[in-house]
Amino acid sequence: MWQTCVSIFKNKEIRNKIFFTLAMLFIYRLGSAIPVPGVDANQLAASILDNSLLSMLNLLGGGALERLSIFAMGVTPYITASIVIQLLSMDVIPYLTELSKSGQTGRVKLDRITRYLGVVLSLVQSGTMVYSLNGSYNILTSNTLAMYLYTAIVMTAGTMFLLWIGDRISQFGIGNGISFIIFAGIVANLPASFRQVFSVLVDTSNNTAMFNGLIEFSLFVIMYLVIIVFVVVMQTATRKIPIQYTSSSMGNGRNDITYLPFKINSASVVPVIFAQSIMTAPQIILSFVNTDLYTKLSNFLSLQKPVGLAIYAILTVLFTFFYTNLQVDPEKVAENLGKSGAYIPGIRPGSETKEYIKKVLNRITVLGAAGLLFIATLPYLLPMFTNLPSSISIGGTGIIIVVGVAMETIDQIQGQLTQKQYRGFLK
Repeated sequence: MWQTCVSIFKNKEIRNKIFFTLAMLFIYRLGSAIPVPGVDANQLAASILDNSLLSMLNLLGGGALERLSIFAMGVTPYITASIVIQLLSMDVIPYLTELSKSGQTGRVKLDRITRYLGVVLSLVQSGTMVYSLNGSYNILTSNTLAMYLYTAIVMTAGTMFLLWIGDRISQFGIGNGISFIIFAGIVANLPASFRQVFSVLVDTSNNTAMFNGLIEFSLFVIMYLVIIVFVVVMQTATRKIPIQYTSSSMGNGRNDITYLPFKINSASVVPVIFAQSIMTAPQIILSFVNTDLYTKLSNFLSLQKPVGLAIYAILTVLFTFFYTNLQVDPEKVAENLGKSGAYIPGIRPGSETKEYIKKVLNRITVLGAAGLLFIATLPYLLPMFTNLPSSISIGGTGIIIVVGVAMETIDQIQGQLTQKQYRGFLK
């Protein structure tokens, strides 16, 4: 690890990319502290932690939502648009399906369509969010239609600017720019979370209480580290299915067996996003139609209550199976194996291979869904049984995103270092 760090800083190209990425992230964090004009940020910050859903969105945005900054929406509308376009490209809309199979040209057009949809979703989401927050917490200095439109447009412009920053990071920096922006938002909020936990658990006015509080805080930190290790294992765990090529025994007189890897958690954090969207969609609609019914539904679907948490858990499991089957099509995998002259030892090609892959995929998805369910519900279970505040997130989607981005970035840096070494060898 130490040798890798030394190699990184000796490599001028990679070092410049890292500095460029840090500069872009600094601009992002600076914009996250600038509130939208005409918003009472103090009133919002004092009230937002009472809502579990808004508190979670605030965590993912690095505290931008509690200030209703120009980057308050983050890149969430673009991510939602990407998921929608990806689903519609799976034999739902023929034009999008054709673009998804058209190589680089098709991907460029799909990305352009995704961005246009992201602008629309950002306008709708920011407008409904400001309307809902103003109705609940009275955060706008002027309760007019022009003010709602102005706030929504400013927040949408902030989202589009973040997409531009993400593109610059992807092109001139290290890693995926959009993922890095989400990563930076989550990590930026961690010191405040740990400081809040310390203030809740450690009572400095009494020596005995302070000692017990320090022990509890130490256990909290250890638990956090254990969960990170658990997420790393869950993200890297794969089920390897041995495959053999029909031509491998020809020529050299031996059989070469390779493996077809399937990740335990192929769906990553997408099922959690789906579950949150399904639970918030009716609340957003009712906020315009019936305020009393909206309040009742919000209390019923609150993630801090057993009923709402149970619905959230069921939706997470269902969407894990749903999205995994969308990502990995056993029929196509079996067809590709047949075209490449490969087969699974002991399994006949064709329908038997398809059924075998489907059975293995369902089995490992059970483990992936269980792990994802544990991580996703842990932030809401702990406040029910401990004295931790509900605004503290230990586990959840944040850690999955942070670990995934960190591992992806490390792999990319190591790949660039290896490529540089090969270039030097050829020279």
